[in-house]
Amino acid sequence: MKILTKGKYYGEKDLEVSFNGILLSQYHYTGNKTDWHYHENPYFMYVLNGNMKDCNKKVESLCPAGSLMFNNWQEAHYGSKHSVEASGFHLEFERKWLKKNGIPLNLLEGSQLIQNPKLHLLFAKLYYEFLISDKYSDMSVEVLLLQICEALSNLKEINAQKNPNWVDGLKELLHYDTSNLSLDYLSNELKVHPVHISRAASKHLSMSLGEYIRQHKVKKAIPLLLNSNNSLTEIAHQTGFSDQSHFNRVFKSIFNDSPSSYRKIINKNL
Repeated sequence: MKILTKGKYYGEKDLEVSFNGILLSQYHYTGNKTDWHYHENPYFMYVLNGNMKDCNKKVESLCPAGSLMFNNWQEAHYGSKHSVEASGFHLEFERKWLKKNGIPLNLLEGSQLIQNPKLHLLFAKLYYEFLISDKYSDMSVEVLLLQICEALSNLKEINAQKNPNWVDGLKELLHYDTSNLSLDYLSNELKVHPVHISRAASKHLSMSLGEYIRQHKVKKAIPLLLNSNNSLTEIAHQTGFSDQSHFNRVFKSIFNDSPSSYRKIINKNL
């Protein structure tokens, strides 16, 4: 079976930047399906546009735009494209970088689709730095990489916890329910007292319930921002913000920049 060495992916490379043992790259995916293969290093694929599917021997993961997929270097997999156009941003860790920073090779247990909004937003920030590549980007990328690894460590601890049955239901509602979420709504759906949800959420989500919901809304907004046909008003509505002004405020609190400025930088390079 083929082993793809550092920086090798199926498709056409648009841009690649190396940061001291870290490789960042953007690819357009061309073929409809790849061969089964391994990778030399663990890496993440952040789907920028289109629809992808990642398949290993355990699970098939649908990866529409905005998806974040972790691929363990020890697991064979193949990818398939389910749209005319598709592209992705890759973060590849060389093992020497992980060792240097005291980070275990098994960043996560097995290849998996990442749902945690904090990790998604860190990748959206990383992609932004990758594109602007100014004199401050090296330092910014290093900081973001350590934050990503810390978030992965926290996620691994949370995944290892024995959670109450209602926690999986809570995550499913937060990730997939398009309703205007409220504590009362979640309580009614889960049959759990709202005070208990409020108190226990930070333990099981690694942040407060309100922060998780806000971050998840912005996470859903990122792939919509990449499509210039979507107005900011439409994006705010689709992602559950009360209006564009509220969307702008929350986005700026996370990225220190407005959605329109972020979009301008990204779309210039897509």
